[in-house]
Amino acid sequence: MTPDRPSLTAQFVAAARALGALLPDEAQLMDDPYGARVAGESVAALVALSRRRPRLRPLLRVAALPMLPSIAYMQVRTRVIDDVVRRFCGFGGAQLVILGAGYDARATRLMDTLATTRVFEIDHPATQSVKRDKLGDSRGVIYVAWDFETDPMAALPTRLEDAGLDRGRPTLTIWEGVTMYLTEPAIESTVAAVRAWSAPGSQLCFSYFERGTLERPHPFTRVVAAAVRAWGEPFRFGWDPATLGAWLGEHGFRLALDEDLLAAGRRLLPARYAGLMRVGGRHVAVAEPT
Repeated sequence: MTPDRPSLTAQFVAAARALGALLPDEAQLMDDPYGARVAGESVAALVALSRRRPRLRPLLRVAALPMLPSIAYMQVRTRVIDDVVRRFCGFGGAQLVILGAGYDARATRLMDTLATTRVFEIDHPATQSVKRDKLGDSRGVIYVAWDFETDPMAALPTRLEDAGLDRGRPTLTIWEGVTMYLTEPAIESTVAAVRAWSAPGSQLCFSYFERGTLERPHPFTRVVAAAVRAWGEPFRFGWDPATLGAWLGEHGFRLALDEDLLAAGRRLLPARYAGLMRVGGRHVAVAEPT
């Protein structure tokens, strides 16, 4: 990302999550009433009108037509990861680390689930500053400003420990919407850092693109890739699902779950809205320390 500028891809994700309010009730897999605060006035206006006048949703979806594939995708990706959080906390997980948190509002959206969980949000100072200004500080969240471009990842485990993370207790680390923008060395150093604070019973939940999706992109992916490149946040990295388990094994983790989000969309969404997710090759995976 561009130094000293908040992430534009994080703003886009916030908009896509917030615009889920335009979908019919049966297609709303999660509710994010907070993303509109950082997504811009036009998004905020559409979302506010949809909440006040649900009968206008079909018309409002026409206004948001170019965004509908991203809105459907973000409903699915967010819900799949939310379910990982619920399962982890349901089994007594007491610590959550969100890497590259962007405008993630999980600490507020899932307040009941996370009532006894300590949440640490790690992000670039510029993005984190905007989030705290627009959304306010979430109860129980510890914010750690971190420049992933310049700060050494090897120092992050100690920084988190100084902030209150207990490295002897299980931790769920969420790494959502980040890996595709990093180089492989940055991926490796981040995974090594996560492994350092992952006690037995911990999990690493991350989203990723298939390598083939970046090497032979669908036309829609080409459009998105051009946009994020123009924003200074180009796509750089993808895993081959067939070798992901072996890669994780070499880095101290065991692959516990790898869910194709296109299949998840068919499982979770009504067929009409699952059909919006025409682009495959995007996954959510969960890994556990070995």
